[in-house]
Amino acid sequence: MTDKFREKGKAMFRMGVLLALFCLIFVAAAPSYARASGKGVDSTTQNEIDGVPDNDDNFELSISSNAGSANLESTLQILLILTALALAPSLLVMVTSFTRVIVSLHFLRTALGTQTTPPNQVMVGLALFITLAVMAPVISQVNDEAVQPFMNGQVKQEDAIDRGIAPIKNFMLKQTRQKDLKLFMDINGQKSEDMKEVDDIPILTVIPAFIISELRAAFIIGFLLYLPFIVMDMVVSSTLMSMGMMMLPPTVISLPFKILLFILADGWNLVVGQLVRSFQT
Repeated sequence: MTDKFREKGKAMFRMGVLLALFCLIFVAAAPSYARASGKGVDSTTQNEIDGVPDNDDNFELSISSNAGSANLESTLQILLILTALALAPSLLVMVTSFTRVIVSLHFLRTALGTQTTPPNQVMVGLALFITLAVMAPVISQVNDEAVQPFMNGQVKQEDAIDRGIAPIKNFMLKQTRQKDLKLFMDINGQKSEDMKEVDDIPILTVIPAFIISELRAAFIIGFLLYLPFIVMDMVVSSTLMSMGMMMLPPTVISLPFKILLFILADGWNLVVGQLVRSFQT
């Protein structure tokens, strides 16, 4: 019974991954959707006047399933899009470079001591665009190999899911430590000798291993970002102590010097550049 529920859970998760992939390429498909839906703008057509329904006014999405081809009405299309939008944020955090980027940027802000500057909206927006830049080749590969063939009716649903997951899994495995991967294989009761190929490793094992590997990398980056600012705090604190100004908080004096050092070193360019390069090694 446990294996049965586990198989159902895996099937539901794979469907959620495919829906999120649809959401990621929704922007690219928006113009064609607008042209298709624009056919029904006119309130009346000649066929409606003659009492004949105009089939071209109905925008339908053709998909393939185990039961064959099916047409979704516009209501179900909206439900599909809303489901994809609901799942996309979680999948964005779990299977992309977003975790490492956003944690590193928050460490940088804390090391500078600027508290809420830049604000969270700016930090998340910057992390999102960095993630899109890093994941662009993967998204393009998923779109070319899985989403477009599926929407054109060339492959079935299960094949499209397998094709879409493969590039994302390869990306995650490149950033995942073998130690973390082995940990979750042991947790799930899987043996490493049985996993001879990449396809043999379940996606539910790769994702948590990838997340803790990303957190470890982000904490290492945060430690390296802290070092120069800690040195500056120590220098300022020692100077104030030697001058007998013990009642003056060192952070009040060190903050402008931290900002000046960060500007002179072109900090944002260095940090963002190194974050992107860390995924290319």
